[in-house]
Amino acid sequence: MRAQASAGCDLRPLIRRVATLLLLCASVLVLAACGDKESVVTEGQEGVTVDVGGLSYQVQNSRFLNPNDVEDAYYLRGLPETTDLDPGKDSVWFAIFMRVKNQSEKEETLTPTSQFMITDTEGNKFQPVPIDEKQNPFVFQPTPLPHAKVLPDPNTPSGSGPIQGSLILFRIDTDSLQNRPLTLHIQGNGNEAATMELDL
Repeated sequence: MRAQASAGCDLRPLIRRVATLLLLCASVLVLAACGDKESVVTEGQEGVTVDVGGLSYQVQNSRFLNPNDVEDAYYLRGLPETTDLDPGKDSVWFAIFMRVKNQSEKEETLTPTSQFMITDTEGNKFQPVPIDEKQNPFVFQPTPLPHAKVLPDPNTPSGSGPIQGSLILFRIDTDSLQNRPLTLHIQGNGNEAATMELDL
């Protein structure tokens, strides 16, 4: 009897240690999961969400625009008066349809950036073409975005359509189409930035 009691007493500290270790392991797993939620993604491919300045950016679609196509002609409305609808034989119209969501932890209103750029593998750079938003309801407008809200607004033409993204238009040299992949650069209002490889 004494031997059995002695053996039972010896097991209790061991059981307590095992239980403590299990609790520690569980705590590590919980902290790791929390860390994943707080991680910031700054590189990805088209369709992947990247984070810049507390906002999440996602390219819903990207494609060439044909001025002779009825749908595409609507996307090209509002170009500067000096800009010909025909990009010419050495250039193409390239549209990015962007969706932005405010998922900031501080639950504050944030304004999306307007600083976008496309580069090719040779280092050539392309800036967005300015579009008059009064003539084109699909154009990307970086208006203040309250917490948990998305841009484009679901009640607008660009937000209620099948793409659900706002238009950012580029004029790209046809030579650069051979220098793929093309990369979209998103520069935040501060030092934050992200890059996204585009599908072509």
